[in-house]
Amino acid sequence: MTLTWSDLKSGKGAKALGAYLLVWGAATGYLAFKGADWSFPIIAMLIFGITLSAVVWGFTRKFDTPAIAIAEPRNQSLALLAYVAVYAVVFVGWGMGFLKQAIPAGQAQEIAALAYKLIIHVGLPALIILAVGGTVRQLLTAGIRSGRWWVAFIGMAIILFGLLAMVTPAMAQIGALGLSLPAALLSVLGAWVWMSLEAGLCEEFLFRAVLQTRLDAWLKSPVVAILLVSLVFALAHWPGLYFRGTAESEGFSTDPVQVAAFTIATLTPISILFGVIWQRTNSLLLVAVLHGAVNALPFTAEFVNIWG
Repeated sequence: MTLTWSDLKSGKGAKALGAYLLVWGAATGYLAFKGADWSFPIIAMLIFGITLSAVVWGFTRKFDTPAIAIAEPRNQSLALLAYVAVYAVVFVGWGMGFLKQAIPAGQAQEIAALAYKLIIHVGLPALIILAVGGTVRQLLTAGIRSGRWWVAFIGMAIILFGLLAMVTPAMAQIGALGLSLPAALLSVLGAWVWMSLEAGLCEEFLFRAVLQTRLDAWLKSPVVAILLVSLVFALAHWPGLYFRGTAESEGFSTDPVQVAAFTIATLTPISILFGVIWQRTNSLLLVAVLHGAVNALPFTAEFVNIWG
């Protein structure tokens, strides 16, 4: 079902929001207690969790959101949650580290990593859905023919690129490459396309199109589904950061609780934004390219160094 104001004000939605804020507040408080950066989670919540979620709500007003029918959502949800646990520990926590050690850094590693991510984020979850009697065809609706799709896409892309240009060192990094303006624009576009596949399509298919949709159908609350998936999404990053991270990795710590607190405090606000986009549009293409827009500018300099 689509997300409406009545869902936020309902008893189930309000209780879920209150419980989430307690968890997020506890995670942020723990970071402060440990002397870690606690200001960024607050900024992320204000910008992504609240402001941009409200903005995208306005952009998707009167959006023709296609319905997605889910047969036996409980069984599919439980199967997918079990998969995410294996995915986080084995496929991401161990498998990605093994891949990067086995293949030298460079183009070959990037291609192998993309293929691997498509398998574990798209291929295997799709097979699980089909195995438990579900379907994936409805999840692939783009919605690109709708004028409201283009309003949401253009409006949010401009906002996200402008925001990342201001709050990250990406523009200085791109400028240091000495590229001509056309080459710089093409590099940003290439990085956007790549990140829309590697981060956007992969993560949004698994966590939003697949898991959130089924939890919504099972729990009968889009608010509960968005918040629960945001917590799962954040904690799914814990094994990789804790086991493969280094002192230079943002959020890394030898304290496993602090790493979990970091993922919850910093990643759930942006996950809420993408959860709202998906719930309001059911457009995998839209949520994937907007996810890619968040990563594009910070990745551009690395993209140029890899692909020339």
